[in-house]
Amino acid sequence: MEIAIGILGGLGLFLYGMNLMAEGLQKAAGEKLKKIVEKLTSNVVMGVIVGTVVTAIIQSSSAATVMIVGFVNAGIMTLGQAIGVIMGANIGTTVTAQIVSFKLEAIAPVALGVGIIFYLFSKKQKTKEFALILLGFGMLFTGMEFMKDAVKPLSEYQGFRDALVYFGEHQILGVLAGFLITGIVQSSSASMGMLIALASEGLIPLSAALPILYGDNIGTCVTSLISSIGASRNAKRAATMHLTFNVLGTIIFILILNIPITKFVTYLDPNDTARQIANAHTMFNVVNVIILLPFAKYIVKFVTKIMPITEEESEATIGTKYLDERILQTPSIALGNTVKEVIRMGNKANKALETSMNSLIKKSNADVEQTVKYEETVNALQKDILNYLLQLSKSPLNDDERNKVDLLFNTVNDIERVSDHAENISELSRIAIEKDLSFSEKAMEEMKNIYGKVSTNFIESLKCLEENNKEMAAGIYAREDEVDALEKLYKKTHMERLNNGKCTIDSGVLFLDLLTNLERVSDHSCNIANRVEAE
Repeated sequence: MEIAIGILGGLGLFLYGMNLMAEGLQKAAGEKLKKIVEKLTSNVVMGVIVGTVVTAIIQSSSAATVMIVGFVNAGIMTLGQAIGVIMGANIGTTVTAQIVSFKLEAIAPVALGVGIIFYLFSKKQKTKEFALILLGFGMLFTGMEFMKDAVKPLSEYQGFRDALVYFGEHQILGVLAGFLITGIVQSSSASMGMLIALASEGLIPLSAALPILYGDNIGTCVTSLISSIGASRNAKRAATMHLTFNVLGTIIFILILNIPITKFVTYLDPNDTARQIANAHTMFNVVNVIILLPFAKYIVKFVTKIMPITEEESEATIGTKYLDERILQTPSIALGNTVKEVIRMGNKANKALETSMNSLIKKSNADVEQTVKYEETVNALQKDILNYLLQLSKSPLNDDERNKVDLLFNTVNDIERVSDHAENISELSRIAIEKDLSFSEKAMEEMKNIYGKVSTNFIESLKCLEENNKEMAAGIYAREDEVDALEKLYKKTHMERLNNGKCTIDSGVLFLDLLTNLERVSDHSCNIANRVEAE
């Protein structure tokens, strides 16, 4: 029992340290991490590179693959892109095993001491992020030391040593053991840490460690498979590709490459089993990618074959496109995707504005109905985005990211108000159609002129948000002044038309309401630009 408690405590510290270090790395990488993923292309080799770098930063292939499942579920990553990133994630996860295989326990207290001092006494955000990395590093190795101390007494039990050797002689059982351990702790890095702790105390030979190591790589797929439950079939395909890739690699290594990899890692470190295991882990994943990369498209085809596209799936409609709760594990990327979704919502609101004006100018009932549909879509998106932002606000964000999240809450509401004004205009159109009202040529010219400026302002404000372009705000403010001046001018000329009998009272009321709605749309555009400028 004492041994079990020691291993459990060490494993807990190890996992907490790994998560803390990953949090610090993510906060420090922040914008860079988002840009790395944005550079993802359909090129599978680029996908491997992106997967390797991102996983090395977030310190977990399970988390990376869950994020990939989220991207696929959100429809922003194809299966062809996902397979490359999944392969790269397997390489990136070997970084943790390499770090812990070096005997760095002696500097763990130093890292903890320096980290806590920086975290408590520094007011700079970047310094605190660096402190988190140090704290995570220190806890990681403290946890490793706990596990090593806990397994030391096992050296006295011949039965335990015989059981581990048995795994080397019966590799399928070793693979199964590795699969179960990783499936339970939900981290291949943690199970690799336990293997390295056993090796450091001379309790497990390389021959017994290798099949467990192979099983670890299959066990790490459990997280992504669980994550895909309730997601789209395409997300399930991504998780299945991860499983297929690791199972194929395990078969290749057990049947063909087991002896070569043993000789190679033994040659590199003849007397250090811990280093041999870490190098074998890296070799397994790197060689696996090299062998299977040329067959990536066939893995995609295989998975699509066993999980074909259904009729319901092809006809399915999507609400939000870029949002998925799985991506919240990497807040900087989740924030970038939220901005994309907000821009998408803004484009829908702009379409509503466009069709509402068409409905008034052309007296089109079809455009009235289309405006209503766009407005309903915007309302649904508003609800989903606000809920997502609320979850994102609870994630570990740096000060700049948290400020952006706060500003996005108001921006989403401004965009929704624009679609409300579009709906108001479509209601004016409905009245004009029912009462067969018409506008003078001069009134129509004025309507089109002010709408042109308002529409440009709204589109520019979305572009300003998308590009985070603070310089564009000045042009939006200047155009808003023009819209305010035109509203006053057109109200004045409209009253002159009424006095001269060139316009009916009913048409005049609609015209005045239209001017008010358009001017308010321009106000909301200024609000959006103002928040971008305030970031």
